[in-house]
Amino acid sequence: MLATTEKVLSTSTVDFLPINGTDYVELYVGNCKQAAHYYQTAFGFQPLAYAGLETGVRDRETYVLQQGKIRLALTSPLKGGTEISRHIDLHGDGVKVIALWVDDAVAAFYETVQRGAKPYMEPLTEEDEFGKVTRSGIYTYGETVHIFVDRSQYRGPFLPGFRPWNPRYRPAEVGLKYIDHMVGNVGWNEMNRWADFYARVMGFTQLISFDDKDISTEYTALMSKVMSNGNGRIKFPINEPAEGKKKSQVEEFLDFYGGPGVQHIAVATDNIIQTVTQLRDRGVEFLHIPPTYYETVLERVGQIDEDLAPLKELGILVDRDEEGYLLQIFTRPVEPRPTMFFEIIQRKGAKSFGKGNFKALFEAIEREQMLRGTL
Repeated sequence: MLATTEKVLSTSTVDFLPINGTDYVELYVGNCKQAAHYYQTAFGFQPLAYAGLETGVRDRETYVLQQGKIRLALTSPLKGGTEISRHIDLHGDGVKVIALWVDDAVAAFYETVQRGAKPYMEPLTEEDEFGKVTRSGIYTYGETVHIFVDRSQYRGPFLPGFRPWNPRYRPAEVGLKYIDHMVGNVGWNEMNRWADFYARVMGFTQLISFDDKDISTEYTALMSKVMSNGNGRIKFPINEPAEGKKKSQVEEFLDFYGGPGVQHIAVATDNIIQTVTQLRDRGVEFLHIPPTYYETVLERVGQIDEDLAPLKELGILVDRDEEGYLLQIFTRPVEPRPTMFFEIIQRKGAKSFGKGNFKALFEAIEREQMLRGTL
């Protein structure tokens, strides 16, 4: 079956879970102080807020950084034997929380739980001198959770209990604007289960599905479905392994992460050449795309605004759909384990996810797997 665009009909014309956007992404990491320095230095994130011993928190430390509409919260345990330290021991550094900005966190919790979601955090309102924030949460695949955040009555730097973080060290931003999508890897034959979860529990619809004929090389394959909320601001592709001659990237992820989790975060820019040039100059490493890819790319995608030479020099991929085209590039894993990475994407009208680049991308990933001895 070729890639298809499938609209899933909702049982109601009312969006029972309106989401305004991604509020923040929290990563559990072994050393949040050093991780914060990395995301400042390499990716241009700006310091925003801090919580830890100095703010009365005894079990963890969190640094919050922001660029455009993207907020990253980096959290480390302050002692062993905690839930956070257990999570890091099992999974390594990775995404724990995908927080979603809503108008009513209480309603979001009960709407999803009554549809079958496993509760993670009962509705809780926290206050400080800047106002109050209400949050609640549910589990999704693996140990990943969604926290619903209502900050309509809050004017503080991040959340109650956090103080402004104002270091002297502030490398310039690199032009990252917002989270375009976040990709989850799940186990064998689990894709449909989690696609159904987002449809049934959260009211998402299926935008696109790809089977192993769409996403495969000579050696490996996977399958994917892209789920999106009502206004299209939240998009979650869900990948599962498919049978191939060798171990796929999803299998490698599951082995090293210790189960399902967030594979990559796609962040948008308005000028991908400028952004990627700065990222590369700051030490961010990207997958290598062979020069032969660019010999035929314009025959496939047609006329584009950009010169091909800098795209080729940087290794930026191009694809087109009925709405326009997109430019995208993928970092190498940013953690010791071959798990989480980032995608930098610029959309010039395209609504798709780069199907025409899958073969070149997956062959690039296979070359990395070969170097790691995991293919």
